[in-house]
Amino acid sequence: MSKPPFLALPAGVRTYRLVTARGDFAVHDTGGPDADEAGAVALLLPGFTGSKEDFVGLLEPLAQAGFRAVAVDGRGQFETGGPADESAYAQHELARDVHAVVAAVAGRAPGGVHLLGHSLGGLIARAAVLEDAAPFASLTLLSSGPGAVSPSQQERVRMLLGALETMSMAAIWEVMRELDQSVGSAGEAPYSRREDEEASGAMEEFLRRRWLSNVPAQLAATGRQLLAEPDRVAQLAALAPPVHVVSGAEDDAWPVEWLDGMAGRLGARRTVVPGTGHSPNAERPRETARAVADFWLSLGPG
Repeated sequence: MSKPPFLALPAGVRTYRLVTARGDFAVHDTGGPDADEAGAVALLLPGFTGSKEDFVGLLEPLAQAGFRAVAVDGRGQFETGGPADESAYAQHELARDVHAVVAAVAGRAPGGVHLLGHSLGGLIARAAVLEDAAPFASLTLLSSGPGAVSPSQQERVRMLLGALETMSMAAIWEVMRELDQSVGSAGEAPYSRREDEEASGAMEEFLRRRWLSNVPAQLAATGRQLLAEPDRVAQLAALAPPVHVVSGAEDDAWPVEWLDGMAGRLGARRTVVPGTGHSPNAERPRETARAVADFWLSLGPG
């Protein structure tokens, strides 16, 4: 399970429900209520079992770099909610949600939107670009690989899928907290006890509340996507905007060498954030923010 570096929102960040043509989405937004639609916008998509809070450490440095950063809970994630029907979470449906959020946040911003997806969020971001690349100035794949997750992570996903079929979310949570190893998927498994001893009561309560708020059908549908995602790098290379592949120095969801190879096939910029694993955005947020902002700034005039 990804764990935010902290919970307190930086000054100036708003939390609200963004109204779109495909429903309302819970967001953290560094732009004010009358944010300039022509400004540079970055849309941040969280990973499996994650939420918008996983980007809390990026918001202030990205705003300082001149970007309006919007982190969103996807359909069925944490505070957005969603139906109990797994078909609602097909990848093409989630990709269309991304386009609806872009339209609501940025309108017809001439510079386009910088789209960043972490882990599962990267697969969804890729699907959105493949559906229609026009709204996007760039694509950043953060700890998100070319296709299905690694064999070891596939085993963990299958364990979670089995648990979802036979256990309540509350019961699964109790099991998760008893395990000493990560037993979820994509390195952000719901069964992680990473630094559990140091977690405050507020953080523990947040993690529990987030887990219980996820729609089980969403976890099941997207978990299967992590198992079966095809390699779509060639398709992406044919039409994508500029791409940035970012990861930690280690990653057991998509091994670093897989990410290196994907970046080469895409002709993408490649950044490794030292001293981090699957969630550089949470482990070293300022270094990660600097890397992605430098990439976005390199694409602008001057």
